[in-house]
Amino acid sequence: MWKGVATEDMLHKPIYEELKRIAGRQETTTYSAIAPLANLDMDNPAHREEMRQLLGKISTYEHQQGRPMLTAIVVRKEDNIPGHGFFELAQHLGLMRPGADLVAFFCNEVARVHATWKSTK
Repeated sequence: MWKGVATEDMLHKPIYEELKRIAGRQETTTYSAIAPLANLDMDNPAHREEMRQLLGKISTYEHQQGRPMLTAIVVRKEDNIPGHGFFELAQHLGLMRPGADLVAFFCNEVARVHATWKSTK
C-alpha cells in the first residue's frame, strides 16, 4: 500500500483521468476494467500489487488535496467493494478507524466522490 506523500506528477495519468471521468458520471468501475490503461493483468499477482500502488498514490494525492478517496469507485467484480488495500490506506490516512464498518465507510466514500466530481463531467 502507498503510504508516502503523493504529487500529481507521480500519478498514473490515464488511470487518474479515467477515474475522474467515471466519478463525474456517478459510476463505479472494476480493477480489471481499468488495468489495461496501465498494461496490467489482474490475474497476475505482481500486477495486482502494482495496481494497489497506483491507486494508493491517487487516493493519497486526493486526500492531500482535501478531496475524498477517488479510488473508492474501483471495486472487485466478485463482491462490488474495493480490495483490502483501500481500507488499509483509509485507516493510514486517518479517514477510517480500526474496526469500523467497511461497507458503511465504502458507501459513504463513494457518495463523497460522486458529489465531488459530479459537476466536472
